[in-house]
Amino acid sequence: MSETTGTGLPGSPTALFDHARQLHQLGPEEPLPRDGYPFPDDTLHRRRGPKAPKDRHVVGKDIVLILDAHFARASALPSELADVFHDVYVPIHHNEHITAAAERADAERARQTGRWRIRYGTDRCSVTVGLALLAAVGTADDIPLIQTIGLLSDRFGPLAAHAFERRTGGVEALLRLAERVTGWGRVHVVEALCRHDDPTARPWLLRRACDGDFLNGYFAGKVATVARLHEALAELDTEAACVSRSRAGCRGTAHAWNRWSPPVNRAEARRSAVRRDPRP
Repeated sequence: MSETTGTGLPGSPTALFDHARQLHQLGPEEPLPRDGYPFPDDTLHRRRGPKAPKDRHVVGKDIVLILDAHFARASALPSELADVFHDVYVPIHHNEHITAAAERADAERARQTGRWRIRYGTDRCSVTVGLALLAAVGTADDIPLIQTIGLLSDRFGPLAAHAFERRTGGVEALLRLAERVTGWGRVHVVEALCRHDDPTARPWLLRRACDGDFLNGYFAGKVATVARLHEALAELDTEAACVSRSRAGCRGTAHAWNRWSPPVNRAEARRSAVRRDPRP
């Protein structure tokens, strides 16, 4: 399968991948301003798109029909999927029906289609489907591509996190992405790290997962458990800054924090030290 590619003629729509990459180059170690919004396709998405089906079990089946028909034609090119998803509901999270469609198709063809749609797609709907294909059948070679589109994390963070969660070496990719996303995208990436429960991720989870955003409440309790915060409390005399960061990141997160049940004896042993910490 081959197809002529390029950056496009002057005045042509900007690929979302290029949009993310250009913003990333302005601050390579920082999250994108406003999570990359507005996207280049914003004028097409100002009106509310198709609603999610009331029956969640059928979500994604419209997309599967399109994908199955596409992959059934050996001559079909990835560019033919440019606008076909705009009028159907496209889930931004992992969807078992779309995954099954990707796995039914020839794996290499599904990968090439996903890669092309992410790299050159100018509509968020088709890019999302491309990302779903790579989340299902992608390889380690796709990590840089997914990391870049994942910077637009409000839209693509959930599927990027899922893709890395399935890959060998995914923890490192998740950590790199987590440093460069905020808001809901950060929630999905941190939750994926917690599910991995990889020892190499624990120091980052302990020190940097909670960044002070109110959305930290969705994962604060999980982070405390996976990062073994009770052990950090036991070493408070030498790790006071670490605990201070965790406390600051958990303001307004009592619903998540109350679900955390550390070994009481260790936490109690350092309670007085926490009170002595003058930082908020």
